Amino acid sequence: MKRRPGMKFTKMHGAGNDYIYVDCTQSVIDNPSQVAIDLSDRHFGIGSDGLILIKNSDKADFFMEMYNADGSQGQMCGNGIRCVGKFVYDNGLTDKTTVTIDTLAGVKILELKTGADGKVETARVNMGAPILEAAQIPVDTKGLKEYKGCEIETIAGKVVKTPVVDETIVVEGKEYKVTAVSMGNPHAIVYLDKDIDIKKFEIEKIGPFFENHKAFPERINTEFIQVVDKNNLNMRVWERGSGETLACGTGACASLVATVLNGMCDTTATLHLLGGDLKITWDKDENTVYLEGPAKTVFTGEVDI
Repeated sequence: MKRRPGMKFTKMHGAGNDYIYVDCTQSVIDNPSQVAIDLSDRHFGIGSDGLILIKNSDKADFFMEMYNADGSQGQMCGNGIRCVGKFVYDNGLTDKTTVTIDTLAGVKILELKTGADGKVETARVNMGAPILEAAQIPVDTKGLKEYKGCEIETIAGKVVKTPVVDETIVVEGKEYKVTAVSMGNPHAIVYLDKDIDIKKFEIEKIGPFFENHKAFPERINTEFIQVVDKNNLNMRVWERGSGETLACGTGACASLVATVLNGMCDTTATLHLLGGDLKITWDKDENTVYLEGPAKTVFTGEVDI
């Protein structure tokens, strides 16, 4: 009996945030949510933080459809989208070094940088404007401890009336200061003292309680940040649906914005993550956040689904 062809895939990562990439411009994958669960398993599958399908788009050059390791669909991934740019360029799906990618968080613009071998090494992504209104992130401020509320003037005189900046949240009986930002998906940024060894911080114990806290109706990605100086931040991240990952692009962007709002860093800084470094810039004149970092291919293969 003739063997049924398997699914061709490429394993890629951006600063250690790894996904399985599939070219769906000419094919369809049934039940991608279950495929993401099965193949993301690091013991019985390929192993990844999730699955990303590259599709055609009538709004942009391509569409990125992503699923977390638990099968839930994500809106956007800054590390993942850089690898999409590398995939489409390196595999000849485009010859452009400025590429537009549609996502559930809107169209993003990538500037691809190639190396001596002609393949993409890094990408700079226009991540758009940060969302700071509590209801749009979303954050249910009733779930915070005595939400004080405030108004902040951010860009060109625009006033945000209900931000969540330096608010108190109680998680497992302990108080934390939290700032919330959406980059198309929701993030809660929490600051750790400088004397804490961030690599030994027990994120696996506290991360799930933040993710499922009543203040976050759609669950939350949580970044634990240690401010080194005005231009350097250490970061660990607990992603909803995936647990701890080695990097999170939207999380790094949200963390830079949050730290600027808290007056603790400049509008350009390097985020040091477990998987590598990401350079983030918040252009306050444009109200646009830019993410720059590496994109790597690990291996290609074929798998039965």
